[in-house]
Amino acid sequence: MVSPTFCGIQADLSNSYDRYLLSLFQMDVRHLQALVAVAEHRSFSAAAEALGTVQSNVSAHVARLERELGATLVERSSGTLTPEGEVVATRTYRVLGELEAIGSDLGALRQEVAGFVRAGMIGTTARWLVPLLLSELGTRHPNLRLTVAEGTNTLLEPQLGAGRLDMAVLTAPVAGRELSFEPLFEEDLVLVVPADDDPVAGAHRVDLADLAELDLLLPAPGTTLRAELDAAVKPVGVALRARAELDGIRLIATLTFEGYGPAVLPATAVPPHLRQRFRLVAVEGLSARHVGLALRSRGMPSAPTRAVLETLRRLVSGPDPLPEGLRSLTPAAASRAEGSWRPVGVPTG
Repeated sequence: MVSPTFCGIQADLSNSYDRYLLSLFQMDVRHLQALVAVAEHRSFSAAAEALGTVQSNVSAHVARLERELGATLVERSSGTLTPEGEVVATRTYRVLGELEAIGSDLGALRQEVAGFVRAGMIGTTARWLVPLLLSELGTRHPNLRLTVAEGTNTLLEPQLGAGRLDMAVLTAPVAGRELSFEPLFEEDLVLVVPADDDPVAGAHRVDLADLAELDLLLPAPGTTLRAELDAAVKPVGVALRARAELDGIRLIATLTFEGYGPAVLPATAVPPHLRQRFRLVAVEGLSARHVGLALRSRGMPSAPTRAVLETLRRLVSGPDPLPEGLRSLTPAAASRAEGSWRPVGVPTG
């Protein structure tokens, strides 16, 4: 038997593992796209509509992929992925992202940064940063298309790690070794109280012990902000009292603004038009949170993603002032403070 060569590798088809590798290299991209569409839309018919084709084509692509891999990937009765299908879909997001990046990178060599970037961003930062980002990208890179998914670290980190997002703006720390993190800015955490019914009687600064006297709207256990609060009060023996525990800073802020109780929030959670109605009180002993760029540790970002990363760095370090309570931690500022810095997404030589 003649042993075929694929990607410069000689394959011995008498070896079952080599036959398996060959099947991977022979996959049709359309098969992978069909599986991802079924995973996202939970049915063959909805996947076909999203891909602009007919259901029989999607079914045929998935069936061919299953034959090539020797595994059932989709439960036909429910349209959900099998455990094997989940594994393949997770890898497929990365494969399709890399294929898309090839065209984008080649275009960038001709000074034509174009393509799609899927970004995740925590809600309080997205409120003020996304408008600036869209304006800047529209001027510098008009052919770049940005999709922004708003959410918490808990929601966005798995999507970034699985390849469903190209990058994210998150709070430190990010979980796992698969993601790298570069700080952009630090943001004060403040006690937000109503100006006309002030539980701290007009004080401009309170201690951690003072928080124990208040019924607070607290982040849910397991969230990044709750971990920061618990870590701050534990050494001083303070127990926070929760009127409610809620998952989502935007939800906590909304309830605070509607009069359901004070809360410890990032400074940007209070928009400028509410600054007259609510006071931002500094909390002694509570460290600022760090917000920055998160990427997958492996692989190089595409040219459009690198353009978005550079734009974000420029917006945070530029001459225009940041919102109240924020301070830049961009590479230039960090190098002055720490002596060296290597931004994420830049290959080392």
